[in-house]
Amino acid sequence: MTAGPVRVLIVDDSALVRQILSRLLATDPAIHVVGTAPDPVTAERKLETLAPDVLTLDVEMPRMDGLAFLERLMRVRPMPVVMVSALTQRGCEATLRALELGAVDVVPKPHVDVRERLEDVAAELVAKVKAAARARPRPRRAAAAAPRPPASGMPTYRASEAVVVIGASTGGTEALREILTALPATAPGIVIVQHMPEGFTAAFARRLDALAAVRVAEAADGDRVLPGHALVAPGNRHVRLVRDGAAVRVALVDGPPVNQHRPSVDVLFASAAAALGPNAVGVLLTGMGRDGAEGLLALRRAGARTIAQDEATSVVWGMPREAIALGAAERVLPLDHIPGAILALAAAGRAAR
Repeated sequence: MTAGPVRVLIVDDSALVRQILSRLLATDPAIHVVGTAPDPVTAERKLETLAPDVLTLDVEMPRMDGLAFLERLMRVRPMPVVMVSALTQRGCEATLRALELGAVDVVPKPHVDVRERLEDVAAELVAKVKAAARARPRPRRAAAAAPRPPASGMPTYRASEAVVVIGASTGGTEALREILTALPATAPGIVIVQHMPEGFTAAFARRLDALAAVRVAEAADGDRVLPGHALVAPGNRHVRLVRDGAAVRVALVDGPPVNQHRPSVDVLFASAAAALGPNAVGVLLTGMGRDGAEGLLALRRAGARTIAQDEATSVVWGMPREAIALGAAERVLPLDHIPGAILALAAAGRAAR
C-alpha cells in the first residue's frame, strides 16, 4: 500500500453505480478514488497508470466476466479486491467464488433503489475498503469437488459434548473453508460467526456443506448444536448459545450491533462462556477490528480452550492480534494447524471431565 490515502479503482458497468460509489468513498479523507472503469478490459489498462491500492469489482460486466478478470488479476498482479455484488442467488454464488479466488470482502449491491440503498451501506463500504488496503492478498487453490478426508496425522476424534465456536471477518470465508474441509464427520458441534452481509450467509453455508465432511447449515432459532454439524450465524442476526437441559441450542436475537457488527463474535463467545465454560473451544480467525477479543478472553476465563490465528496466515491480523494482546489466546497457530488443534483440545477437555 502506498503512503497517504487509500487509492481506489472502481470497476462497474453501471455509470450510476460508479458515480455513487465514487461519491460515497470520497466522503472519507483517508480514501482517494483514482479512477473508474466500466469493464475489466478498461480496468486492466488503468491498473498500471493509476496504481490503485484496492479495487471494487462487480461480478457481471461486459467484455470480460468479473470472475475471469479476478482470477487473471490474482495470478499476474495480486491486490486487495472488494466485491460489490447483487443479492441474487446467482450474485451470491458468484461472490463466494470470488472470495475463493482471492477477493477479501463483499458489499451488497441492490437491484432497486440503487442510490438510496447504497447510501445505507456507505459506512460499511468505507470500512471494508480501508480494511482491504491492509490485507495481504492470498490467491486460493481451487475448491475441492468432494468432501476431503482429514489430513494424515490429524488426531482421531470421537464425538463428545464439546462445542467449538469460531469467529472470523475479512479473509474468514476461505479460512473457514480450509478448517471445515479438514475436519472429520465426527468433529464436535460447531457454531460460526462470519461477518457477512445478510443474504450471503445461506449461500455460504450451502457451499461449505458441499465441500466438508461435517454438515453445514445456516442457523435457525432453536437449532440444536450437534456433533458432526456446523451452524453459520445468519447475516444481521446475533447468535447466542443457550442450555436446554442436556442440549445446547442457538438463539437468534435482533439486538443492536456490537463492535459495529451483527452478528458479533463477542456475542457468540460470551454466551458460550456462560453456557458451556470448559466444554467449549474458542477460535478467532483473520479479520479487521477487535470483535471477538473480549469474548475469547471470557471463554478462557471460563475454562475453555482458546486459539487465535497467527499473523503470517491471516489476511488481516486485527481481531486475533487484539485477543492475543488481552491474553485471551491459549495458542497462536497458523491456519493449517488449527483443525488438528481443535480436535486435540476438544478431546483433552473431554478427558479432563
